[in-house]
Formats: sequence, structure tokens, C-alpha cells
Amino acid sequence: MIPVTSFAGKTVAVFGLGGSGLASCHALKVGGAEVIAGDDSADNIAKAAQAGFTTADLRTVSWSNFAALILTPGAPLTHPAPHWSVLMARQAGTEVIGDVELFCRERRRHAPDAPFIAITGTNGKSTTTALIAHLMKVAGYDAQMGGNIGTAILSLEPPRMGRVHVVEMSSYQIDLAPSLDPSVGILLNISEDHIDRHGTLEHYAAVKARLVAGVQPQGTSIVGVDDGWCRNIADRLDQAGKRVVRISVRNPLPDGVYVERETIVQAAGGARSEIARLGGIGSLRGLHNAQNAACASACALAMGISTDTLQNGLRSFPGLAHRMEQVGRRGNVLFVNDSKGTNADAAAHALSSFADIFWIAGGKPKQGGITGLSEYFPRIRKAYLIGEAAQEFAGTLGERVPHEISETLDVAVASAARDAEASEFVDPVVLLSPACASFDQYRNFEIRGAAFRDLVTALPGVKPVV
Repeated sequence: MIPVTSFAGKTVAVFGLGGSGLASCHALKVGGAEVIAGDDSADNIAKAAQAGFTTADLRTVSWSNFAALILTPGAPLTHPAPHWSVLMARQAGTEVIGDVELFCRERRRHAPDAPFIAITGTNGKSTTTALIAHLMKVAGYDAQMGGNIGTAILSLEPPRMGRVHVVEMSSYQIDLAPSLDPSVGILLNISEDHIDRHGTLEHYAAVKARLVAGVQPQGTSIVGVDDGWCRNIADRLDQAGKRVVRISVRNPLPDGVYVERETIVQAAGGARSEIARLGGIGSLRGLHNAQNAACASACALAMGISTDTLQNGLRSFPGLAHRMEQVGRRGNVLFVNDSKGTNADAAAHALSSFADIFWIAGGKPKQGGITGLSEYFPRIRKAYLIGEAAQEFAGTLGERVPHEISETLDVAVASAARDAEASEFVDPVVLLSPACASFDQYRNFEIRGAAFRDLVTALPGVKPVV
């Protein structure tokens, strides 16, 4: 745990008592603050009270004594309307921040030079975060990984030299961290997502840009420049005097890091050098993973890691659960769990990685559906549609892609396995890449992915992929 000492002797309101909220309560209390905890869920309030925290309906208390409101990233800060707790805090002149901001303040107070790597992007940030943490461990660091992936940031060990914090951040978390200042900041890409929480794509991009704009003076901003939003952000950082490393998997760069025929290349001042090879690394298959690996490699170089250590780390990376995870094989049929593919752009990465796909898709639909995936329809031999989006997706696929409405995951897995095995394709793939949120049938994508894994491994004759 990281004790939060910056509010010692003060009273702090915490709203949202899930994993990161409770972690904030513990860290603030250990650091000497008085915590008043609230939530819209009676169950969460009961858990906080059981853990020994003072709880209250924050609608009914005086805000005059609160030094800050620590807000869960799940509560809207701006759109579609600020959460009621935000409105009350603003009326009282109380700052509204999140757990990442608490971490940043503690790091500045106690270990400002301790390495801190922050990663964001519309797609690929979890894989990149896990890959960087793996590379840091291979290089001998005590790597603390958390944030939007896995462990709440304040539940990690405190910053110190020799220990590196590798933290995935959603746009919601960045929005609540006004003084975010990593030593290495990574912005992978920007495409349309979470517009319901940011109002416009412009605002969403501006929030994402803050992560790389806030990098410490001697730090490094790493930006994927294969989309126009990020190219513009990289140019603005250059103009502001930041050290920027551009990343591309589509075009060679005169200065930056790019991927050419499964080789990661660094270019600087006209000189070009190969820094790593991706060929044969199954956990980093596909163009999207090439971008993840290139950004992670640029980060490793910024941290002073040798190219030999980098290559060893890339080859030993086991991959990320629920993201292009090879679950098993039955005969020549490969089963792939890409439950983290929760929007069309993420699903596109998976669909682009295989040739003969028996695709399981659906769930709670997002804006735009799967209309943007039409270029991958020729790869899909049949689709198995589940959840709320099934009818909508069936309409989009129309006569171009054979499909059935399976409704539930268990029916989809059984049907897809049967059809893939009966097909004449050399390497058929049963792919769960929903292009949807999980919330209609599963609490989160991890539970959905675990359900897929269990259903696949229960099929007779399935062997795990080693």
C-alpha cells in the first residue's frame, strides 16, 4: 500500500467504494486523513463500514470541511452530466480528483525521481502495460503494475529508486489527475470511444493528450502516429519542447521507432538500426501487437535497457489474458479468447490476424456497432451472435456473412466449434472478439473471457496451447 500523507490531518470525502475506492480509503487513513466514504450502492457502503470507515450519505453532510473529493472513475465528471457528488463539491469549492492524482502527489513528496511509466490509448493499452512490466522485470526492476489493469494504484508498493510503476490509465482516470507527471508517457492511438463520457471526440483526445503532455522535463513522450489525432498531438509536444518518440507500424519514420517486416527499427538523424525482431512470437501476433511491442521497445530504450534484454523480454512475454489469448486446440481448430475486444476497433485487430474465422460477437452494443468492420467480412466464415447486439449485428452482416443468433455464449461456442471442425479450412479459428461491452450478460470482460475459456476447455479433445 502507498500511504497518502498529502491529506494528513484533513477530512476527505471518497465517493465510489469499489476496488480502487476502498484502496483510496485505506491509503488516506494510513496517511493520517479522516475519511468519509459514500456510494450509490448500499452493499458497497456496508463493505466500507465493515472495513472500519465512517460512511455517510454525502448528499446530506456539510461539505465545508472536506479538503477534497476522491471520485471513482466510474462516476461522470463532465458528460452526459456531472455526477451529483461533483456538483456538490464544486459548489463548496472542493477539488475533485482520483486515486492516480493521490499517487502522483505522494511520488512528488517522497521519491520524485522514481521511474513512473503511464500508458493510455483507445486500444492496446492493457497489452502494452503488461508487456512493459514484463520487460522491466526481465531487466531487473521491481515492477509494480496496476491502475486500469489489475491492482488499484494505491495498493501497489510505494515509489522508490529501483522500483518502477507501470500504470495503465483510462481517459476517466486521466481526467481526475490534473498533475499527472510520468517519467515516460505513452499514447498508443486514438479512435472513437467513450463519447458518452466526454461529449466529443475532440474532448476525448484532449484528455488522452494530457498524459504525454505532462511528462517530466527530462522524461520521454512516446506517441503512436498512425492516426491523425496522435500525429497532431506529437507535433504539438515537439513545439512545446518535449522529447517525443514517434511510433509507426505503417510507414518508415526519419526519426522514431517503426516496424518493417516484423523487425522493430529505430531511426535517428538519418541513421537506422534494428532493435528487435517479432517473427515467431505468438503472443505478439498481428499489426496491433506490433504497435504495442514498438511502443514498449521505445519505452525500454528510454529506460536504458539493452537491445539483448529487450529481445529476450519480447520472446518470453506470455501475453495478456483475454486479449488474443490462445485457449486451446482441437484438431486443427484454434480457440482464441479476445474478450477484451470491447469495441469495433479492438475487434478489427483480432479479425485482421486470422484468415478463416468462426466469429463469436455481441453483447451490449457501442456506438457505430460493427459497420466499420466490413473490410474483414471476407475472413469470417460464419458469425455467432449473442446478447443485446445480436439483431443489430445480424442486420449489418446481412447476406455478406453467414450468421446465426446464438443468444448465449455456451450455444455460440458449441456451434462455432462444430462448424469449424466440419469445415475444410486448414487453420480455422473460433474467435471470441465481441466488439461490445460485456454488461448485458457478464459483469466485466474478464468474467466473460473466463466463461469462454471454461466452455472451450470442457469440449472433448481440446488441448491447451503451450
